[in-house]
Amino acid sequence: MSWEVSDAVDYKGFSADRSKTGGWVPAALILGIEICERLSTMGIAVNLVTYLDGTMHLPSSTSANIVTDFMGTSFLLCLLGGFLADSFLGRYRTIAIFALIQTLGTAMLAISTKLPRLRPPPCQPRRPCEQADGLQMGILYLALYLVALGTGGLKSSVSGFGTDQFDDKDKKERAQMAYFFNRFFLFISVGTLTAVTVLVYVQDEVGRSIAYGACSVAMLVAILVFLSGTRRYRYKKCFGSPVVQIMQVAAASIKKRGLEAPYDVGCLYEDGPEGSRIRHTDQFRCLDKAAVVAEGDFVKGGHNSVPNPWKLCSVTRVEEVKMMIRLLPVWATTIIFWTAYAQMITFSVEQASTMERSIGSFQIPAGSLTVFFVAAIMITLAVYDRFIMPLWKKWKGKPGFSNLQRIAIGLALSTLGMLAAAITERKRLSVAASVGRAAATLPVSVFLLIPQFFLVGSGEAFIYTGQLDFFITQSPKGMKTMSTGLFLTTLSLGFFVSSFLVSIVKQATGTSAGQGWLADNINYGRLDCFYGLLTVLSVVNFVAFLGCAAWYNRQNPKPTLEMEKIGNGSSMEEKV
Repeated sequence: MSWEVSDAVDYKGFSADRSKTGGWVPAALILGIEICERLSTMGIAVNLVTYLDGTMHLPSSTSANIVTDFMGTSFLLCLLGGFLADSFLGRYRTIAIFALIQTLGTAMLAISTKLPRLRPPPCQPRRPCEQADGLQMGILYLALYLVALGTGGLKSSVSGFGTDQFDDKDKKERAQMAYFFNRFFLFISVGTLTAVTVLVYVQDEVGRSIAYGACSVAMLVAILVFLSGTRRYRYKKCFGSPVVQIMQVAAASIKKRGLEAPYDVGCLYEDGPEGSRIRHTDQFRCLDKAAVVAEGDFVKGGHNSVPNPWKLCSVTRVEEVKMMIRLLPVWATTIIFWTAYAQMITFSVEQASTMERSIGSFQIPAGSLTVFFVAAIMITLAVYDRFIMPLWKKWKGKPGFSNLQRIAIGLALSTLGMLAAAITERKRLSVAASVGRAAATLPVSVFLLIPQFFLVGSGEAFIYTGQLDFFITQSPKGMKTMSTGLFLTTLSLGFFVSSFLVSIVKQATGTSAGQGWLADNINYGRLDCFYGLLTVLSVVNFVAFLGCAAWYNRQNPKPTLEMEKIGNGSSMEEKV
């Protein structure tokens, strides 16, 4: 067995030595960054709405939108982080730079929550509360979006850099890589669980500035630990962004839109190695024109002529773009799940803040109710791994549900979660009507919210793993980072759709007195109707997903590494 890893280098740029680089120790150093990223991001998100509502004195709908916009931007910036990592910085530098940016954001957040000048004065009896002014909100926004920028850069690179430490051509290391993915999701859950329990408790009982400051210190320690492994890491070279490849195929096909695509696909251009070619498919034939050879497509360079990638693309490159396009219908129909998910860290937390949360002398922080959400994820994954997968293998001969089946289950569970949320909110509002809507705490147990948290949490366990599996396994090998970014944009757009729906519903049902479905005080609103609307949208989306999944299974060609009847690049060049 060779001690060199063929597609990786060490920190000096030489071929990586298998005995001195990579493996579990460097991967573990990288995972520390992921724990601290989850601790910071989720520790802010799950309890931010109570700070905006109770300290900054913002209306409930505005507070909810600030949280969902923050989370949506965090995941949308994963595309920027992925582009920088693939094209310029590499994953190692991307992680180091964006971890520092997130540290700066949490430090600024700690300062903004500590200084009295950066928040409005407390509410006075019989006087309207003074909302935060422009400067106070500006400093808060700057801190939040520095954290979001850091999250975007880290999420796009941490998992990829972790898998870079294992050689997928080596049987032993390939098995370790699969184990790494399981541990990666476990570390995400541990970070989230710590955030919604310990960190939220510190925020409510000790001080937000202390909690956010602790996040900054933890991330600084994680950065130092990460940098300590510099000599042990394996690095992959930057090969350019797949976004450029997609743009090249689009540009070439548009320029040649007037040309006729040949009937014989053997006349299309192909220059890839025989073993890595992708078979031509008949779908999206308009893109095939990018592989039609025309005069002026080749550029003279020394003794050889090379194709201008903006004028001529190989069939394999065209087929890779087609593969990405086929993912889009499934991609679009998974967005609504994350819209439902957004309610678990916004309006559900507001619901909890109005309900009885005491266990003896201990009062559960409203933001900590999301612990049931995280517990549902971990329980569901354990049950699926230990019971469902073995039974399914015995019955169907397959090691578990397919990725599309898992996505379908996740969508169904989130739909039931929104229905449960609507029923629970109707009960809460009936109690509010009987005892007085102005009551700060209603005589109804907060544990009534468990079904909605548990159903949506179980749904996330299925849909997150299903989406990640689907977008990675069904995308071209050279576009894995982009397909992961495409998956993360469903989270981003789900949060933005939530903000959009809240704004539309607020405008359509709101009054000048701050009433309507999403009233400034949810005891006077009809949040149950909003949850009912999300239930209906989820049902419609579920039906659409089933149609898209059926279309994908019908249209998706069987994978192959060889492409039949495609001419090589030299023969095509001779024809020009």
